[in-house]
Amino acid sequence: MLAEEQELELARHEAEQAQLEEQVALFELERETTKTDVAWFQKRYYDTVGRLLVELDKLMAGISQQEAAANPDDIEAQNAARAAQDRARQSAEEAGLIEAQPEPPAEITPECKKAYRKAAMLMHPDRATSDAERERRTQMMAQVNLAYERGDQAALEKLIIEFGEDPEAITGVDAASRMLKSTRRIAQLRRRMAEIEQELDNLREAEIFQLMTAVAEAEALGENPLGELAAKLLQELSKRRVALGKYKSVGANDF
Repeated sequence: MLAEEQELELARHEAEQAQLEEQVALFELERETTKTDVAWFQKRYYDTVGRLLVELDKLMAGISQQEAAANPDDIEAQNAARAAQDRARQSAEEAGLIEAQPEPPAEITPECKKAYRKAAMLMHPDRATSDAERERRTQMMAQVNLAYERGDQAALEKLIIEFGEDPEAITGVDAASRMLKSTRRIAQLRRRMAEIEQELDNLREAEIFQLMTAVAEAEALGENPLGELAAKLLQELSKRRVALGKYKSVGANDF
């Protein structure tokens, strides 16, 4: 009877373990998908609005510089010019960083997501039983993440084949050892779930994610917030160009 109770308890543990493994794979998929979505939105935002903001900051700095030059004794004008120049430099630097980034990942298909989940469940480093195996799994998962970011389903499937049979498969071991192993694995999975949840929280708290969400909600209602903002910026740029043209433009853009 005791042996039967042990087997039942072991079955419950292994069922919980399997469920947690599936949840961890789903969470990792959500994290990678969120990163991909944010990368695409950041590029779209920069192409639509960001470039115009950079140009506007540059024009504002030019105007402020001319106003400061025309009023050398005006402390407030001098400070405003320096602040505007700092903003323009910062905008240009941020634009340079964005432009230097590689093209965002390809659109992720459902089949690619399915392959990623399978790979994550098979290869995750937390399933390692030795340092060497953990290192191997870590390297393989890095390749899996890169393939997923490229939307490369074929590469994911190839990595799954290359990894081979899961070395964690248990055959011919006693119930007590299996119970201990399952208990430790469950603890690992719970820790990993907490880590991924924190990573997702950090992604969602970022300003760019909040903006992406707000834009998506507005677009779902048929609105075009980025297009409207771009139109307003173009109008503002036109006004600022006229204002800058009123100054004698010698050195206007030397900041």
